[in-house]
Amino acid sequence: MQTTMMHMPMTVQMIMEHGCKVFPDSRVGTFDGDAMAYASYREIAENAARLASALQSLGVAQGDRVATFSWNNTAHMEAYLGIPSMGAIMHTVNIRLSAEHIAYIINHAENRVLVLDASLVEVFAPVLAQLQTIEHILLVGDAVLECDIPVHDYDSLLAEHQPLQDWPELDETAAAAVCYTSGTTGNPKGVVYSHRTTFVHSLASRATDTFGISERDRILLLPAMFHANAWGLPYSGWFSGSDFTLPGPHLQPEAIKRMIALERPTITATVPTILGDLLHAEPAGLDMTCFRMLVCGGSA
Repeated sequence: MQTTMMHMPMTVQMIMEHGCKVFPDSRVGTFDGDAMAYASYREIAENAARLASALQSLGVAQGDRVATFSWNNTAHMEAYLGIPSMGAIMHTVNIRLSAEHIAYIINHAENRVLVLDASLVEVFAPVLAQLQTIEHILLVGDAVLECDIPVHDYDSLLAEHQPLQDWPELDETAAAAVCYTSGTTGNPKGVVYSHRTTFVHSLASRATDTFGISERDRILLLPAMFHANAWGLPYSGWFSGSDFTLPGPHLQPEAIKRMIALERPTITATVPTILGDLLHAEPAGLDMTCFRMLVCGGSA
């Protein structure tokens, strides 16, 4: 006997659509070191759809890999939603790796397009000569990048394209994202996330006896979006309609204290190094009573 219920595949595309339709006015703020710049879910979803359309125009098809080399910011959130939703596979590249390992994982994953944050151009420069598969670079922000690969201004490229309307029907067992290990035992190894694992993880993070993430939450997203998909919080928070505070490169204690004071987040997750630095910094201005949950892990 075959089921007559719930034939909708569990995909990142469904997560994006749900967040945009149900919580269009929830917002994502990116910290610039002093203040926040906000975008609504509606605006981010539209840009994610423009990104998907732009990538299609550059020849990206289902199953192709698109890399990101970026901090936690709005453009990275757009990539998290738009790339998997169009059937491509998002590859978040760890910016902390050596140039040799960065080049290795980009070539090994056979990434065709790279979304590059302008603030990381100098970090990425030693990698350029080693790239074998990148056909286009989308540069987010103002910077000069001299290379033989075509470079597109991210904002201009998105403005030239209408939001994608005809989204493909995706197999929930298909790959949605790939992350690589840090290469402590030889070359980094790729770990592939399916749409279904991402969807189920997002549901699990919303459960009362786990993180209980909901529309009432304000998430300070300290886990790097270039590492283990920021522990899945971009998807579970979006699915729930939570507000986000994205730190960009500002992970120093004084910057985190400023974000906490400005946004009064209710939940965050981080690694012991960052939490230790924060707790041992000058206590003036640090009021953490806003948090209902603080998750710490990832190392001893």
